[in-house]
Amino acid sequence: MNRASLILLACVLVAIPLSLVAGRAWVFGLEEGRAALIIAELRLPRALLAVTVGAGLGAAGAAMQGYLRNPLADPGLFGIAPGAALGAVLSFSFGYAASGWLLPILALTGAGGAMALLALMAGRGGGIALFTLAGLMIASLAGALTSLVISLAPNPWALSEIVTWLMGALTDRSWADLALAAPLTLAGVAVLARAGPSLDALTLGEEAARSMGVSMDRLLALLVVGVGLTIGSGVAVAGIIGFVGLMVPHLVRPLTDRRPSSLIVPSALGGGLLVLVADSVLRMLPLASELRLGIALSLIGAPFFLWLLLRLRRGGGMGLT
Repeated sequence: MNRASLILLACVLVAIPLSLVAGRAWVFGLEEGRAALIIAELRLPRALLAVTVGAGLGAAGAAMQGYLRNPLADPGLFGIAPGAALGAVLSFSFGYAASGWLLPILALTGAGGAMALLALMAGRGGGIALFTLAGLMIASLAGALTSLVISLAPNPWALSEIVTWLMGALTDRSWADLALAAPLTLAGVAVLARAGPSLDALTLGEEAARSMGVSMDRLLALLVVGVGLTIGSGVAVAGIIGFVGLMVPHLVRPLTDRRPSSLIVPSALGGGLLVLVADSVLRMLPLASELRLGIALSLIGAPFFLWLLLRLRRGGGMGLT
């Protein structure tokens, strides 16, 4: 584990207990039994789920930027998040969301379908350009189908639930959600980390990477599976949470040697820290209803994206340095 990972891991380990005591109701002012119940059943699973979802988004973003060699790349370009969202929206529309596990299962099914379609369209030496175009097409198709399902929502309750869920949040999540997301996210991060050395070689160009023994088909398969597991599981339990995969690699990169392989694990830890801190702050805001995590991070991420774009334009390049 490198220096950046150790620093970020320490920050996460400090932030988790702080998130357990902070909120609209601070546990210090509550009786012992009630405080223990709030921590064990509400705040601890929510905090761990925030770290899990953020870790998946951060690692996927770092891998995506390394593969496309584009600092503006985001995991949403794969089409996997819109695919997972489509599956979840269908579960609300047909009334399956009330059955507990069916919502995340259908979301993961949507992510899996997007992964399979992406591999089918861009596999076998298709190259980075075809991969990008295929991802954009899948994202557009899934977005259009999601809009169609929303427009055909059978009742106002289903429509309200769909819109609320798409905003992205960790409210009312439980240990069951963590049990679903954590193993899949850890597996996805491990797959992406395994792709790291090939991503390092790819920084020299596709032809140079091939001459060094990198199989582009194998690398593509690792990325599709890794991003599918991390993004699909996150969307399945938390809805759409954007910009984490874009922002975190840039925030973490100065702490590393800037190689893609050295950025994936720190980005996972940085993503977990960012989502945890953001969710904890939102819980403390004195609002009539809690601001959705996806909305809050988009309000932060959009100006960050603009600043990044302007900085890259002034610098005259799109490199990852």
